Amino acid sequence: MIPGRLLAATLALLLASCGSDASEPSAAASVEGFPAFYEITGRDGELEGWLFGTVHALPPNVEWRSQRLDAAIDQADLLLVEVADLSDSEGMARIFRSMAFDDVPASSIQARIGSSARAELDLLLAESGIPPGQLDRMESWAAALTLAQQVSTGEPRYGADRALISEFAGRTVVEFEGVRGQLSLFDSLPETEQVDLLEAVIAEASGHEDRASEMTVAWKTGDLPALEKASGEGLLADPELRAALLTSRNEAWMSRLLPLLERNERPLIAVGAAHLLGEDGLPALLAREGYTVRRVQ
Repeated sequence: MIPGRLLAATLALLLASCGSDASEPSAAASVEGFPAFYEITGRDGELEGWLFGTVHALPPNVEWRSQRLDAAIDQADLLLVEVADLSDSEGMARIFRSMAFDDVPASSIQARIGSSARAELDLLLAESGIPPGQLDRMESWAAALTLAQQVSTGEPRYGADRALISEFAGRTVVEFEGVRGQLSLFDSLPETEQVDLLEAVIAEASGHEDRASEMTVAWKTGDLPALEKASGEGLLADPELRAALLTSRNEAWMSRLLPLLERNERPLIAVGAAHLLGEDGLPALLAREGYTVRRVQ
């Protein structure tokens, strides 16, 4: 069983297609500082591009833009993101529905989870207004994401990646995965891991607001030690989930990113902040390939 308090907040640092439409104020709006931002240079010392770690769902009024990031937006030849069409909420919902109901376990949602989580699930369903039995018709991963929306404190419309995509209107925007690709990460998980996700969301129903706000503040101020510590807990402490949702994706992205950096076009790479952390993060992987990745203060 995965500790659940970090799940919704961690998803906002990982996956662009899993945001919520709930809104809560955040202390991050009044905190000074800027998120971590990197320059990528090649072996010849020439600037090849930029890396920026995003949060996919944010409260309103969080100021996260810096002059150096704005300059990179102006200078970049293209934007590289996880999902390019984040404004198409109806299309995203359609894809979710097409995948959420096609291989549903025969047991009810209550029967899939441990007995200790069942009372908490009943309470969460009552508070969220989700009709009894609605989750029974879903695969376990889809039920988990549906519940995660109820405990998220950010809004996708204020997410950093969506703002950057709008800045590149009329210019090239390339996506690593797309909505279907991201949801397939969950859809392909074994049922045991899907149930871990589900139980993690249920456990997060108590006290999630404060923890999510702390992580938003850490991102906003560029507090990488705090973010890296959080990325080793909760959802990403499970080795199988960490591989599926983080490390394997970073490795797959590198196969697309390296040829792009070798061309004359300079990309701004904007992906969930969790993908930039630690020895498995994109800066570390790029460094192993001979690039210099320098954090811009």
